[in-house]
Amino acid sequence: MTRSVNTPWTLGLTGGIGSGKSAAAQHFIDLGVHVIDADHAARWVVEPGRPALEQIARHFGDGVLQADGQLDRPALRKLIFEVPEQRRWLEALLHPLIAEEIVNHLARAESPYAILVSPLLIESGQSRMTQRILVIDVPQQLQIERTLQRDQISQQQVQAILQAQASREERLRHADDVLVNDRDHAWLRSEVERLHHFYLTLRGGQS
Repeated sequence: MTRSVNTPWTLGLTGGIGSGKSAAAQHFIDLGVHVIDADHAARWVVEPGRPALEQIARHFGDGVLQADGQLDRPALRKLIFEVPEQRRWLEALLHPLIAEEIVNHLARAESPYAILVSPLLIESGQSRMTQRILVIDVPQQLQIERTLQRDQISQQQVQAILQAQASREERLRHADDVLVNDRDHAWLRSEVERLHHFYLTLRGGQS
């Protein structure tokens, strides 16, 4: 597909848990950039009335539905973590639908570039939808401290999440740009503004 000069290009924004992805994304939104969050897309595709939810309930049984018809995420998570084949079945169903949802949202962008925020940008293959990758990086000790403060979860749970996400080295290997978010919010905002002005000079995400 050839991209016209006016077609917004897509920046992939990723980073490990506790890195400050959401805060960085919000600063880009405040600057008028169109942002789509892959986690939100993943929630939209399983809303009541959407075909994916019916297929999930048919496959796993009504035990994965709450009384109001919404997906019972903890119940589903338990089922798929215990049986890898079930996780693969679910991913095969959802990943194409999530990708479609993301593409539809990116197509509505009216800013010079759009952003796809995804914690699993590299692992999920969603990076193929982007022309450039920005990694929000943070030293691991700080990552753990922030996550413990924010989510009230145990150190073991944080370690398990860190293990499931791409390693920091792997993410940095794919990065075109790296923002080290180890200071305060004012610093993060100024760095986002600096990158935004740089991105406005790019055609198709390439310098």
